[in-house]
Amino acid sequence: MSFQEEVLRLVSKIPRGMVTTYGEIARAMGRPKAARAVGLALSRNPRPGEIPCHRVIREDGTIGGYVLGKKLKERMLRDEGVRIRGGRIESRGCIFRFRRGG
Repeated sequence: MSFQEEVLRLVSKIPRGMVTTYGEIARAMGRPKAARAVGLALSRNPRPGEIPCHRVIREDGTIGGYVLGKKLKERMLRDEGVRIRGGRIESRGCIFRFRRGG
């Protein structure tokens, strides 16, 4: 499985109303320093409507970029019940953590 395929597989596991970070995905892959590469892989998501890459945020809680635009990403997250204020996720309780082994 390629790096990008693995990233997209993991992102597909993030439940509605939850978010995770680029770094969390990298750690789940056993590549803790690959957060930027995760972001690059997500920017090349061939099916953004199907694979929920909008559920991936930055480590600092800001929503980060999105291939279809930040405003749409924020709206999609809000529609799923994620609380955002000032471009930052309000509740750390909505952060999804992968179990070991993805």
